[in-house]
Amino acid sequence: MRLPALLIALLLTGCAVAPASVPRGPVQAPAAGGPPTPEVAVENFITVVERVEPVAEQVCRQGRLPLNCDYQIVVDDDPRKPPNAFQTVGRSGRPFIVFTIGLIAEARNQHELAFVLGHEAAHHIAGHLPRQRENAARGAELLAQRAIAGGSSEAGVRLAKAVGAQVGARVFSKEFELEADRLGTLIALRAGYDPARGVAYFTRTQDPGNVFLGSHPPNAERIALVRRTAAQLR
Repeated sequence: MRLPALLIALLLTGCAVAPASVPRGPVQAPAAGGPPTPEVAVENFITVVERVEPVAEQVCRQGRLPLNCDYQIVVDDDPRKPPNAFQTVGRSGRPFIVFTIGLIAEARNQHELAFVLGHEAAHHIAGHLPRQRENAARGAELLAQRAIAGGSSEAGVRLAKAVGAQVGARVFSKEFELEADRLGTLIALRAGYDPARGVAYFTRTQDPGNVFLGSHPPNAERIALVRRTAAQLR
């Protein structure tokens, strides 16, 4: 589903500044059947950002790491990109969470958007990006040293270093995803959403399966974890 340019502009305007407090108002019931209309998709996303971002910021400030907790939620308005969301950090250390238009349009309800936003915010709170970079650096160094010890050429050492970085970055990626699922469940609950309904988003996405050095755990494992965590938190 492609959102009209006017709605894209509305999204970008609505997400430019995070609110100071969680607004009052009912959580919209999940849509039955297929994706919502573009108008409802926009309303859902803006409402979720307004409710979840302040909670994520609060949880971040209560965390064990000294972090910049001023989240900036942005929208990638390229309609050619598949449904996706990810977390990154700017040069100043400010955390960014990026949603593609495809994910916003595909989400069935606010619960799904809230869980995804909580999950991405949790990656920052848990320090997953710097930990992943550290793992990649260790993997690159280890394989490069082995290649040198084995008498590899300069090209072979470079290749070993590149492979080691890839392997190192993937070693704990599944654990990072599950950790973000747990903390994201807490964030969504505190914002007034039901993560057990939000995680239903994974029933419609491609299952990565239990692949060695895969970047994500199986969908069934994630769904069970979120439902179990939500029940415990309640």
